[in-house]
Amino acid sequence: MDPVPNFRAFWLVYLRDHLDPRCRALHYCASVCGLAGLGTALVTRDWRAALIGMVLAYAFAWSGHFFVAHNRPTTFRYPLWSLAADYRMFFRWLTGRLSGDLARAAR
Repeated sequence: MDPVPNFRAFWLVYLRDHLDPRCRALHYCASVCGLAGLGTALVTRDWRAALIGMVLAYAFAWSGHFFVAHNRPTTFRYPLWSLAADYRMFFRWLTGRLSGDLARAAR
């Protein structure tokens, strides 16, 4: 992947790596695990829950890349942008606004 100048450009690159709906489904599971772990940690004040949620989240997300999409996760080159894009994709999917972005990325 060539260097990406800004998050807007990265967003399309990120979506291209997630065009397979099975890969995205695993990422949605990952997002839920991450949020559940964080929420549990906040309520119980046991930060191990956040760690477990994070480990599960990466396991789901990376399995989508390694076993479904057969590509390399962008986390390795752009960790913060990847995290932001992951949750952006998740919330845009939840609100029904992801399809237009996916269509633009596929072109």
